[in-house]
Amino acid sequence: MNVTCFGDSNTYGYDPRSFLGGRYDPDHRWVDILAAETGWTVYNMGQNGREIPTALPALPSDTDLLILMLGTNDLLQGLSPEMAAENLERFLHKMPLFSEQILLIAPPPMALGEWVPNQRLIDHSRTFAQNCAALAQRLGIHFANAGDWNIPLAYDGVHFTQEGHRAFAAGLLNVLSTLPF
Repeated sequence: MNVTCFGDSNTYGYDPRSFLGGRYDPDHRWVDILAAETGWTVYNMGQNGREIPTALPALPSDTDLLILMLGTNDLLQGLSPEMAAENLERFLHKMPLFSEQILLIAPPPMALGEWVPNQRLIDHSRTFAQNCAALAQRLGIHFANAGDWNIPLAYDGVHFTQEGHRAFAAGLLNVLSTLPF
């Protein structure tokens, strides 16, 4: 199976201890853990700072499953959870895949930290997850809420720790085991 993981810095594997955009080692990135545990071909299309795109990206043509996790950067840039969900819906409508080929993951809620100075952003991240669940149901796509997976976040309140990547991979593998592939 060929899986494309499309997302932001948490998909990329950004190490928040790095000042130059460095990444965790492959053993500590959820995308690489997914590949190692399943034997699948997994494309990492994570990018630091990525917001929900307005244009369709060039996905690998052999994508059997798209795992999509976006929205955190949109909220950090001041978008409301509702506006971010609307942007996500427009983006998903452009996706040239069947609904059963898409797994939408709501990012885990933010936590107080260097990048998250107030409860408002945390509340927005929780509301966004609810909006993602409703969107997935409306579009008939697979959905998972990473907020259910107890993801440890770094000092900034946004990025996964190494343990967070392992917890995310474990939660994702559990969800994938329930899907009809």
